[in-house]
Amino acid sequence: MELNGVLLNTTAIIAGGLLYMIYGGIYYSTILGKKKENGETGPFKYIFSVIVAFISSFLMSYLIGLFGADSAVEGLMVGFIIGILITMVYYKNTLFGLLTRKSFIIAIGDHLVIFTLLGLLHGWMN
Repeated sequence: MELNGVLLNTTAIIAGGLLYMIYGGIYYSTILGKKKENGETGPFKYIFSVIVAFISSFLMSYLIGLFGADSAVEGLMVGFIIGILITMVYYKNTLFGLLTRKSFIIAIGDHLVIFTLLGLLHGWMN
């Protein structure tokens, strides 16, 4: 598939979405346990999580193609940079008291790792 002159690998997008869901399922069930108080109840959080996983994989595919990353290492670096940017935003929110330090660590542990892995996957499959 092609978008604005950038070739996108549909197989990588699907694999990345599945990777994101598997990693998130394992990460959050291990970190937060089976029950989280004050969280969203019902199926919406799971439906939204699936949508986010595939949109994230699609956007990573687009960025990898846009930057011309054509190896696993180059993809890993693009994903890591995105993870660092997300980490900086969460850290700023933590400094202003919008997140607890524990929530900050949980969030960056998820996002820094998954975007690095998505970058690696898309760079490898590009």
